[in-house]
Amino acid sequence: MRAVTVSDGEIVVAQRADPKPGAGEVLVKVRAAGLNGADMMQRRGLYPAPPGSPADIPGLELAGEVAELGERSERFALGARVMGIVGGGGQAELAVVHERQLMPVPERLSWEQAGGLPEVFTTAHDALFTQAQLRSGERLLVHGAAGGVGLAAIQLARAAGASVVATVRNRALRAEVASIGAEAIAVDGFERNGPFDVILELVGAPNFDANMKALAERGRICVIGVGAGGKAELNLLALMGKRARIHGSTLRSRALEEKALAARLLEREVLPLIASGQVSVHVSASYPLQEAGAAYERFAAGGKLGKIVLTM
Repeated sequence: MRAVTVSDGEIVVAQRADPKPGAGEVLVKVRAAGLNGADMMQRRGLYPAPPGSPADIPGLELAGEVAELGERSERFALGARVMGIVGGGGQAELAVVHERQLMPVPERLSWEQAGGLPEVFTTAHDALFTQAQLRSGERLLVHGAAGGVGLAAIQLARAAGASVVATVRNRALRAEVASIGAEAIAVDGFERNGPFDVILELVGAPNFDANMKALAERGRICVIGVGAGGKAELNLLALMGKRARIHGSTLRSRALEEKALAARLLEREVLPLIASGQVSVHVSASYPLQEAGAAYERFAAGGKLGKIVLTM
């Protein structure tokens, strides 16, 4: 099979041996795979794949057709349209995935949309509802809202009855983010728009001082991105005074049981919204596998609205 590989920090499309599914696993003929910030970090040598995932093939989400069933794999039939998160190896023509991490692809989704859905919607849903326990009527602030996770978070929060304010650094993208249902604002001075019950932090350390000023009493900050910096000073007295909570999260290193639970919650609570058209997957651009290098450069350049996706 052909696969995107990381070699000395460079993105190279190379030949790799076809993987074989084990017990409870399926072999997926990949049709599309999204790019994520974690792939950019892995390229830089900062985010290695967890044990059991290909060490040099990036890709945390994919969509495709079931090509082969491993022993005791019963959830999907051959040829079924599936999508899901993986620990790595998604950016290849073939990938092995445990059947419990996979979800059916709603009929209305293209392959590009399906390939860009699992990681960002699982991340957003898990952060907002499982961890931060966002409720109807609360106010949410999303930092870095023009990316895939940010757009997913805005839509899911609105569907749940929350109001959303979104920081968008690129002025040209604010109107489009606003059309999805958020009040899109500049980053500078965002704390003046508070207080917020939940803050979804996708940028990192530079926002933290203002985050604490913007947080409501009993507010929650969920950190799921630190691209702009991972170290910040924290005024513990302010945290105590507001009886606030700060927590962080990643998906990639979680155990199978946790990933399976997140997938079932997405099937039950998000896929019906996708199927009805109430929530959508925004694809900024798609590239064929052989142009993976260009796709990575486009992601790194920033200024995109939604997902960058590779197609096979």
